[in-house]
Amino acid sequence: MSFTDTRIAQLRQAMRRLGLDACIVPSADPHLSEYLPARWQGRQWLSGFTGSVATLVVTADFAGLWVDSRYWVQAETQLAGTCVQLMKIATASTPSHIDWLASNLTAGQCVGVDGHVLGLASFRALSAALSPAGVYLDIQADPLAEIWQDRPGLPDAPVYEHTAPQACVARADKLAQVRSVMQAKGADVHLLCTLDDIAWLFNLRGADVSYNPVFLAHALIGADYATLFVADGKIDESLRAVLAADGVDVAPYDQAAEALGSIALDQTLLIDPARVTCGVFHAMDPAVPRVEAINPSTLFKSRKTEAELAQVRQAMEQDGAALCEFFAWFEQAVNGGGYAAPLAGPQAHQAGQQDGGDASAVSAAANRDVTVTQGRAAEPVTELTIDEQITAARARRPGYVCPSFGTIAGFNANGAMPHYRATPESHAVIEGDGLLLIDSGGQYLGGTTDITRVVAVGTPSADQKVDFTLVLKGMIALSRAAFPRGTPSPMLDAIARAPIWQGGVEYGHGTGHGVGYFLNVHEGPQVISYRAAPGPHTAMEPGMITSNEPGLYRAGRWGVRIENLVANRSWLEGEFGEFLCFETLTLCPIDTRCIDVSLLREDEIAWLDDYHRTVRERLAPLVEGAALAWLQASTQPLLGA
Repeated sequence: MSFTDTRIAQLRQAMRRLGLDACIVPSADPHLSEYLPARWQGRQWLSGFTGSVATLVVTADFAGLWVDSRYWVQAETQLAGTCVQLMKIATASTPSHIDWLASNLTAGQCVGVDGHVLGLASFRALSAALSPAGVYLDIQADPLAEIWQDRPGLPDAPVYEHTAPQACVARADKLAQVRSVMQAKGADVHLLCTLDDIAWLFNLRGADVSYNPVFLAHALIGADYATLFVADGKIDESLRAVLAADGVDVAPYDQAAEALGSIALDQTLLIDPARVTCGVFHAMDPAVPRVEAINPSTLFKSRKTEAELAQVRQAMEQDGAALCEFFAWFEQAVNGGGYAAPLAGPQAHQAGQQDGGDASAVSAAANRDVTVTQGRAAEPVTELTIDEQITAARARRPGYVCPSFGTIAGFNANGAMPHYRATPESHAVIEGDGLLLIDSGGQYLGGTTDITRVVAVGTPSADQKVDFTLVLKGMIALSRAAFPRGTPSPMLDAIARAPIWQGGVEYGHGTGHGVGYFLNVHEGPQVISYRAAPGPHTAMEPGMITSNEPGLYRAGRWGVRIENLVANRSWLEGEFGEFLCFETLTLCPIDTRCIDVSLLREDEIAWLDDYHRTVRERLAPLVEGAALAWLQASTQPLLGA
């Protein structure tokens, strides 16, 4: 038996002891985070599937993993030979896991799920589907806890303060903003559980979650107090004093539920049902009056201030300079036949200056020795090498802290998997002809970056150039869009897809996600995807930073995705109201060798040439030598390239 089958068998034994007929293991923690601390990687531990999102359902005679299209190929590989069946989300033949449970269980049976990691909205959806069928839902039982003997403990990285000049709005001012919304909604107390909201509100950062500079905490905010529930030892005495000066108390992490349970019945509580677990919710006295609405901080932090945008532009310049060094190395190592370490950047490496930065990892990458042997590679360049070198280039830049997510480097067929991850056991050597897709990003004290580029290896085929150009046309179309302020973000999706649809092709992921300010690389509330509901909180407002990343993937052959980050900017105001446009923030050349120029209109060529001129002007002062030469060569006008 595989380790997956062994663990599923152990889970079934625990289910029988607890009287459960089915068990749900979501990809979640008590804060509903996207990236999970090791302690809550239960779904991965059981199934062996390493993608970031999936839901595992186990019964006495069935085990299924519900996965969206980004992970289908990966899941097929990782589940092969196990008892776990792949359930493809968003296909006509696959019901949701909730509908599957409602259809396959009978009256009197019981479904167990750990309420501490089940979102309140998901709990309500489950209850609504199972109750009519007479199926019970148990949120107290946690069979995983019985069988995961070596389960990791809570992370213990220290919490540190995000300070000026990068922290552009004072903690006291942010608390005042939130309290003003509480007052307007008639709330006396507000519960916060989402980690990026808490980090933003208190101007604090940590390293409890990979790639995201956040820390495990809950928070209760009242009209004249705020309590931050954090594990002992994570906040030192000096930082406690700083917080106390702004009226913020620190309490043990495990006392949050007790504090919730002690809220007086004459106090009205503001909670966001989409951002709190049912376990936390049920810790409250049900008689406490509640107001359910989106966390005020979610909206506030999505709208970056002018000072924050200025910091982001500087971070983008440093990130772009690092990419120039990386791509200069890449061209010599892969397309030029030599293998050389990228030149040291003009600025000293400052990673790790803040507590919680992944300093040891980036320093090791930055200092990695690379040998040049008579113009030939001393070792092959692989997808793993790409990750090492791109991280090392960023690590030499000022303000760098750590990657903003795990680098995706996929050559040819591997690039057709949108969330592919190379591993030491399975990765490609980059040689021959084709396309290399690189999706990467960095956390800087002054911003978060996320960029995807597809570059030529050898000579791309005519079909590859057509696909690349269709995606480029979609990215340019959205970059140039103008729209009324308040437009629901999902409605913008068709602008990017239209040129791709005209080629008779489609892609399965969304076109854009919000991006934090030295916070999570995926941030709401805006999302550019026609599959998302265009609710009032998805309205596009000035200052929001969103990715623009259309794609096209041919399974087993190649994938194309081109991604820039864009910021909502005011464009004009007149009799039809205020209109917004996008400012492109990302600074990195787009590989013109991959373009079929005959498919571009003159205005599209003009946009690309103007973008490349801006990239060259802003990055040239930050690079030298081979990196500067690569930048200049890669930003020449298209028709002259």
